[in-house]
Amino acid sequence: MSGPAETRSPMTGDEYVESLRDGRTVYFHGEKVRDVTTHPAFRNSVRSIARLYDALGDPAQQDVLTCETDTGSGGKTHKFFRVPHSADDLVGARDAIAGWQRLTYGWMGRSPDYKASFLATLGAMPEFYGDYSDNAIHWYQRSQEEVLYWNHAIVHPPVDRHLGPDAIRDVCMHVERETDNGLVVSGAKVVATGSALTHYNFIAHYGQIPIQDRDFAIVCTAPMDADGVKLICRNSYELQAAATGSVFDYPLSSRLDENDSILVFDQVLIPWENVFLYGDVPKANSFFPSIGFLPRFTFHGLARLCVKLDFIAGLLSKALRATGTRDFRGVQANLGEVIAIRNLMWGLSDAMCRNPDPWANGAVQPSVLYGLAYRTFTPYFYPRIKDIVEQVVASGLIYVNSNAADFKSDEIRPYLERFVRGSDGIPALERMKVMKLLWDAMGSEFGGRHELYERNYAGNNEQIRYENVHAADGAAPGQESLTAMLEGFAEQCMAEYDLDGWTIPGFFNPDDVSIVGRDWD
Repeated sequence: MSGPAETRSPMTGDEYVESLRDGRTVYFHGEKVRDVTTHPAFRNSVRSIARLYDALGDPAQQDVLTCETDTGSGGKTHKFFRVPHSADDLVGARDAIAGWQRLTYGWMGRSPDYKASFLATLGAMPEFYGDYSDNAIHWYQRSQEEVLYWNHAIVHPPVDRHLGPDAIRDVCMHVERETDNGLVVSGAKVVATGSALTHYNFIAHYGQIPIQDRDFAIVCTAPMDADGVKLICRNSYELQAAATGSVFDYPLSSRLDENDSILVFDQVLIPWENVFLYGDVPKANSFFPSIGFLPRFTFHGLARLCVKLDFIAGLLSKALRATGTRDFRGVQANLGEVIAIRNLMWGLSDAMCRNPDPWANGAVQPSVLYGLAYRTFTPYFYPRIKDIVEQVVASGLIYVNSNAADFKSDEIRPYLERFVRGSDGIPALERMKVMKLLWDAMGSEFGGRHELYERNYAGNNEQIRYENVHAADGAAPGQESLTAMLEGFAEQCMAEYDLDGWTIPGFFNPDDVSIVGRDWD
């Protein structure tokens, strides 16, 4: 793989902010947003991402976050953007993901490294893309060098879901015509989480109903400022926090809101150099299980969740100290359950790193079996954690003042200091800071959205369980599948006895004591 002619360094935070001032079409509250970097619905979330880019150039964080690119330029990249070839590479990538996530406390699931789950697959197996393999190599190298911020929208809008995409052509994204310069596409994709703050959107097909028509068999990318690309955003928790609260009242909503959007393509030209697949219906339908995205996106999601659980467990412990209940046996049991879930997830993360699966061209993938386990159980565990928080902190989440302004009032503050102080000498201001942070994490609209996000992040409930069976049934050439091993273990036991008793030496048949078949007359 030949490298680029010159080294391109990852963006700084300021360069990232400036890169979003590109005339993109983002609709919010019935109007086009002039500048997402200054609009109160997005501006602090933009700065949270900028903080990640600045960390790449921070000498104190570079060893954890970055490694040399494999493009031959001598540049640096985030470790998850580079194809891994060993368990040590995966451990480094996991720690780099976690290092970035600690800057957002685990609350920004679509940080720039999220889509490295896909981008590194371009470098691992470019031959999969056939005539478009040069495009795969180009985007792998460029994304590595610049640490570009990609997101994806891969699901058709949930309209007439009993029909295939080709039957609702006016809704689903498809190719309208081919030109010398590229493909002209129209339609929509969902859910474009965080896309208002990204550089590119990745488009492919993911769904239970397969594509039948080649016009829908497209895998490509589109820059956010392309003519005809439009985002229709949901309401902004960041804006709500600023308008009705304060940073003290909503410290997560105020800066970590990944706005979810509907991504619309209205006669958008996709240049040929931005196309990865087109017209190959079988490949479009089997794209995600074929390229290695599944183990890598679960790997990223799990590392991000581990950091988030560190944050929630620590915050819950502090809240229980403030309410004076942390030493109660029943409360400790519930806190222990949260800590156990946290430990389990970190253990799965270690297992994904240290037991890699072989991949293409000498590369390795994180273990898909442990990734699927994370994917299956998080929808159960995360609501359980929220339930525990509500049970053990209880009215402590409601017994709060209305706004940070109350503490700035000479009339109100003395009452707060007296009546809402915490246990064991914890001042009222510290207690409220803990409780409002915990409420924002678990009880606010932002917190409710995150519960829904964790429940559905990995796909629909039935599909994520089914895929454990599919993975267990599969095996690399010359290797035994997990299903065969498990069934073989059961068959081993079954082979040790038959109708006449034990078939292995060393055990006694019960003929001398059995009452079955005796003559009782």
